[in-house]
Amino acid sequence: MATVAEALADLSVGRRLKVLPLEELYTSGHRTCQGCESALVMRYMAKVAGPRTVVTGTTGCMYVANTSYNSTPWVVPWAHTQLGAAGSSALGTAAGLEALMRKGKIPREKINVIAFCSDGGGGDMGLSGISAAMQDTRYNLLILLYDNESYANTDIQASGMTPWGAVTSFTPSGTKKKISQHRWKKNVPALLMAGHPQGRYFASASSGFGMDLMEKVRIALDVGGPTFVQTHDPCPKGWDFDPRRSHELAILAVECGITVLWDFLEGELRYQGVTRQLVEGALKRRPVAEYLQIQGRFAHFGDEEIDYFQSQIDEMWEQWLLPGVLPATAIPQELELGTAAGRGRSEDV
Repeated sequence: MATVAEALADLSVGRRLKVLPLEELYTSGHRTCQGCESALVMRYMAKVAGPRTVVTGTTGCMYVANTSYNSTPWVVPWAHTQLGAAGSSALGTAAGLEALMRKGKIPREKINVIAFCSDGGGGDMGLSGISAAMQDTRYNLLILLYDNESYANTDIQASGMTPWGAVTSFTPSGTKKKISQHRWKKNVPALLMAGHPQGRYFASASSGFGMDLMEKVRIALDVGGPTFVQTHDPCPKGWDFDPRRSHELAILAVECGITVLWDFLEGELRYQGVTRQLVEGALKRRPVAEYLQIQGRFAHFGDEEIDYFQSQIDEMWEQWLLPGVLPATAIPQELELGTAAGRGRSEDV
């Protein structure tokens, strides 16, 4: 049987992982909610990162649930940092390790630095710090944003990544005002990718597609420089559904075209898996109603609201030059962008 070190040595930047280590570096000892997909993301992330990894985590579900008194699921070194500090903690940790190596305090070796944050802590409050980290090419780091579409740690308040129309404690539905959440979801991976050409790697992933997620984390760690991966994580508590359906919902979001699987490696955009099949026309998107009607946060939706939600997803897939990435619907005719102008390159996963 291969040791963990031997198995990790075989993992590469290739699109397919050939081997996975048996050892778990995020284990029992946490107290996440039943059906929590974000805990699964942490497990995936730690498994492919390996033991020579330092993780920092901002305040949020994955901080509170992972710090029971005298107990932790983290086998690798882990430290809590403040709500908006994912970018600064990643950059500071990477810089500190580099300084220690330069001074001969510790051996020079590759140590992965990962900072994770939630949609509220990363997509809202921590966005400026993440932006700064993406601009600094001196250090190798990964920022992973686990997106459960609300401030789930503090009673399900709306974040910038809460879907249109969803009920939260700050956006209730009533008889006089049916829809309180009027904002469309913020697209953080595309925002960071478009605005930070210094970043080496950006990706959109889902907890429902574990191999795709692990491959993206591994690529992010191996290419070096500042990198960013976002995952879409259904939350039974915040979304009000049976915890047994968490994984089903994650997959359904991709099949409906709501969550888009893509990555961007040094100038090359690639779609993966189900998303790639949708882009190429090999699969047909499922109606968004199948996704929305499972969740209590959309229980107030009637035909009008479902039709509007569907129309926005249809527009993204049928009119955007790059579905899920670039909302432009046309390019100047004088630009000669070649035959791949509208779709980027898709990779088979």
